[in-house]
Amino acid sequence: MRTGPARIALWAFSVLVGLWLIAPTLVVIPLSFTDKASLVFPPSGWSTRWYANFFTDPRWTDALLSSLQVGVLVAVVATALGTAAAIALTRSGSRWVKGSYGLLLAPMIVPTVVVAIGLYALFLQYNLLGTLLGFVTAHTVLALPFVIIPVTASLRGFDQRLEDAAQICGATRWGAIRQVTLPLIAPGVVSGALFAFVTSFDEVVVSLFIQSPYLQTLPVKMFASVTRDTDPTIAAAATLIIVFTTVLVLAATFATARRNRVR
Repeated sequence: MRTGPARIALWAFSVLVGLWLIAPTLVVIPLSFTDKASLVFPPSGWSTRWYANFFTDPRWTDALLSSLQVGVLVAVVATALGTAAAIALTRSGSRWVKGSYGLLLAPMIVPTVVVAIGLYALFLQYNLLGTLLGFVTAHTVLALPFVIIPVTASLRGFDQRLEDAAQICGATRWGAIRQVTLPLIAPGVVSGALFAFVTSFDEVVVSLFIQSPYLQTLPVKMFASVTRDTDPTIAAAATLIIVFTTVLVLAATFATARRNRVR
């Protein structure tokens, strides 16, 4: 009873902070349904014309498809590299482990514009600007820390003796990792893949530096649109991103929870 009021107050405070953080994001949703040709809140009328414009304008659809393509490739590459790096770091007895771990997490700490300038200079030398390979490489660098952290956390709670037992029973080292370790740390791997995709899909600063007229992601298109005009199509695009990422996160959360219950 003595902790009841304190717990209620804590929950109320948490709800208020959450609403304060997401309120600016939720304002975008009614803006996307305005019947005016400018961003006015609250809308005086309602229309879905801006969603129709988003899906019928090749500039918007091409940017969306480019973001999806790059995001999926980054999720695959970053998850594979990040999982391998996490396994190596957690099992290595080298004195350089902490330094290597800090180096791999550096893209999350260093200001993004600094990373963007460095990648621009490097990609300019190797003709990677505006290419699919360049985008995947740059976004993978940014996404790696978001894979390494959850996978490392899963490995911290993994019982190494299970893998040793599999090898004693005749499994190869890779077979033990594939059949024992990876299934048990799957929630961390899935979380890492999700974070990698969202990081790539939402990235704008680095993408602005390495873009080209032939390859432009959706955040870059949105940035260019908001700097040139006040077309509410950008609000429709933002709403679609909110819905898409929310559904993706919820699906991954439910899948992970269901897997844990089955285990």
